[in-house]
Amino acid sequence: MTDPLQRPRRKDPLRRTTLGHVPPRLRSRAAMEMATHAAQGRFVLQTCESCDRATYPPRDRCPNCWGELVWREQDAGGQVAAETTIRHSTDTYFRNHMPWRIGTVRLDAGPTAIVHLHGEAGVGDRVNMVLKLDRGGNPALFAMPRGDVPNMQDDPQFRSFTADPKHRRVLVTDGRTDTGQAIARALLDAGAAKVFVGDCAPLMRFAGKQQLAALDGAELVPLDVTDTHSVGNLAAQLGGRIDIVINTAGQVREGGVAFGAKLSDLQAGLDTGVVGLMRLAQAFGPALGARSDDGVNSAAAFLDVVPVSGLSGQSGYSGTAASAAARLSLLSGFRGEMQKAGIRVMSVLTGPVDDAWHQRLPQPKTAPSHLARTVVAALRDGQEISCAGDVAKDLFARWRADPLLTMREENR
Repeated sequence: MTDPLQRPRRKDPLRRTTLGHVPPRLRSRAAMEMATHAAQGRFVLQTCESCDRATYPPRDRCPNCWGELVWREQDAGGQVAAETTIRHSTDTYFRNHMPWRIGTVRLDAGPTAIVHLHGEAGVGDRVNMVLKLDRGGNPALFAMPRGDVPNMQDDPQFRSFTADPKHRRVLVTDGRTDTGQAIARALLDAGAAKVFVGDCAPLMRFAGKQQLAALDGAELVPLDVTDTHSVGNLAAQLGGRIDIVINTAGQVREGGVAFGAKLSDLQAGLDTGVVGLMRLAQAFGPALGARSDDGVNSAAAFLDVVPVSGLSGQSGYSGTAASAAARLSLLSGFRGEMQKAGIRVMSVLTGPVDDAWHQRLPQPKTAPSHLARTVVAALRDGQEISCAGDVAKDLFARWRADPLLTMREENR
């Protein structure tokens, strides 16, 4: 039985922080394709178009008939045939995380694979396979026990594949919105040790401020992402204590490109969403990277909540969509940088949020509480790209199938 994760003791300030390392990096384009699917939480394997056999690990040609291979979602079941515990390794990352359990699993999809084993999975057990990204961005098969298992998320080996907020300290950058407040509450419910909530104007009241300040474990802090000094000052005070950064700051305004648009709104939106993201990344990124292997409450992730319209544009909200597109581009480059330090850079794509700035848009809209649950689920699963709400899921599926058609559909 997995032991419940205990809150870590207060860190000795004189003790040197353990430097973070990452597992060996990818070595083939096929493995990179598998990582792309793992980032979306999909369990896929290569399948031959000629003989219809699934194969693993990723290859360039079918090992049975040399046919073309395509990626297809597969049955995630399997049975553990053998297991072993590794206690010594020459790799720097694994040396610091011994012992490490691996096993051989006969996949229901056909192949037999060497996988990472959850502590509750043993020889002869039926398991559910999940495709995860390790801290270096590599795809890996992980065998999970079937059914409800107490403290499943607390398995140390599985926790290294996720950014579970339990016992971690989190910064939510904007607490003046319903979304930011809902995310703060959801994080505390998920076991976060402390949630710092940004307030860009501490002397001004806002709806829900008293309730937020009264939450056990929540603390309002001055943070204005449009002010470099504000971001830098908070990073100087809390940078060494923050384990997860969740960026909820953004500006949503109606307006097209030629009609109903205000250049000042576009500039303000870019400063908040795009330049603000860069300020946060430059201020908190190095501190997160320095603590990526700091025990139970090590630094784990930088998550950005971004409108899904950044993938396609959105007529009527062109400035917001342009800001979101730039943020997605920045996050892609930021992700590559932080992978070298073992920090996950994650995106939660959301459709129109059910708030005052989307009053003219028809339902369905994404409720702040639903968005908050998606954020927590993404952290617990270690999933780089998640969608909150039906609108985001539908648009992302269409965009993945045909980006140009989706752009035309969304702006007709």
